[in-house]
Amino acid sequence: MIRIREIARQVAETDVPVLILGESGVGKEILARFIHTHSGRQDQPFVKVNCAALPNDLLESELFGYDKGAFTGAVSEKPGKFELAGRGTILLDEIGEMSSHLQAKLLHVLQDCEYSRLGGKRTIRVQARVLASTNRKLEESVAKGEFREDLYFRLNVISIEIPPLRERREDIPLLCSHFIAKYREKYKSTVKQLPRELLETFTRFDWPGNIRQLENTVKRFLILPDSDITFTNPTPVSSASTTASPEHQPLFLKQVGAHAAEQAERELVLQTLEQTNWNRKQAARILNISYKALRNKLKKWNLQGRAANHVSDGQTILTGI
Repeated sequence: MIRIREIARQVAETDVPVLILGESGVGKEILARFIHTHSGRQDQPFVKVNCAALPNDLLESELFGYDKGAFTGAVSEKPGKFELAGRGTILLDEIGEMSSHLQAKLLHVLQDCEYSRLGGKRTIRVQARVLASTNRKLEESVAKGEFREDLYFRLNVISIEIPPLRERREDIPLLCSHFIAKYREKYKSTVKQLPRELLETFTRFDWPGNIRQLENTVKRFLILPDSDITFTNPTPVSSASTTASPEHQPLFLKQVGAHAAEQAERELVLQTLEQTNWNRKQAARILNISYKALRNKLKKWNLQGRAANHVSDGQTILTGI
């Protein structure tokens, strides 16, 4: 992410188009705003257009505007987003969803830096810098004929791909701290930091909704710290954590502390058994629990066979002889 920020700073002062790639929720718009605020256009408007949110006819009029009488209901003229952006920056978000007709018109705008409103005769010069973002693999869309190759090359002067959160888990604690500091006062929360067990669970989780999902989850914890938070697919950190919450099963906030406590208990029992050469009676005395309770725990953790290979009640069994 530091490298991505460095690249964004370098391209900010240029006026070339930048194509920002990445899954939904990774922060493509934030990177686009970063480029804008570090450019010479920072005092000019930043205008975002979601190309997936509007039907094609409405998107065309949204981008380029229309003159009075251009169509039924056009009772007055309306400037488009390119006009409103002026000398600033326009972000074409989810450009991979744009129709082929609009792709052709946008290519003309990028090549000639001019266009006309719908129903208009006056030529309007484009002065805004164009940034584009998408969560689609545009190269695959080009290969399938779903996206114009010439437009792709026109937009792809500089491309920056933001990796998903699951590929940069070390950022999760930093992001959590940032969101707590950002929203704690707003929501009048007493939470100053996430519990260690919950933060570890956050780090294991794949976050299919990426940073947007993480941000919303932290908000919910700030507002309702005692409520359940459901995770649908926490990823085990290593093979040693086989007793961690299973994949594809929900994990609730109240279960996090119990799970962490059981993990610590299991590790302490195993350590004590190793010290006593797996003499269960001696280990039970050291742990200050009954022999029956220790046997139940070993059964629960599927460690009876391992114990049988080491000891009987107070007597070491030599195996392999």
